[in-house]
Amino acid sequence: MQDYANTITKFYTAFQQKDYETMASLYHPEATFKDAAFDLKSGKEAGAMWKMLLTAGKDLRIEFSEVKADEKTGSAHWEAWYTFSKTGRKVHNIIEARFEFKDGLIYRHTDHFDFWRWSRQSLGLTGWLLGWSGFLKNKVGASAMKSLQAFMAKSANDA
Repeated sequence: MQDYANTITKFYTAFQQKDYETMASLYHPEATFKDAAFDLKSGKEAGAMWKMLLTAGKDLRIEFSEVKADEKTGSAHWEAWYTFSKTGRKVHNIIEARFEFKDGLIYRHTDHFDFWRWSRQSLGLTGWLLGWSGFLKNKVGASAMKSLQAFMAKSANDA
């Protein structure tokens, strides 16, 4: 039987070490990832997202705890401290992660966090006024996906 708690621990330990290659290797090719900013449809996209975020985040620090798993699903609590690159504002994000596994790998990964709290920290007054709205969430999501597509295209051209 697969020890998925170990898989989750390996994932977040690699995250702490900014080892996006190990993180990407833990995703099933058909994996999905979803949070308030990203809705990714493959393990390749998820791996690229972590590479983009880790290479851009110069002061990122994470901690994780409460790792739990059974033979099909898992969860973890994690927190991130970083400077949001678009505004230069400091962020402390608190995230609850849920996982489903297939063939020994992460198949579904969903991160939940308080978007309004995050937007107040990262975007200041705009986040305070509009962070509760679907409008701002959609705008942030579209911007994040555009950044990821450009990053993936540049990475493909650099290869």
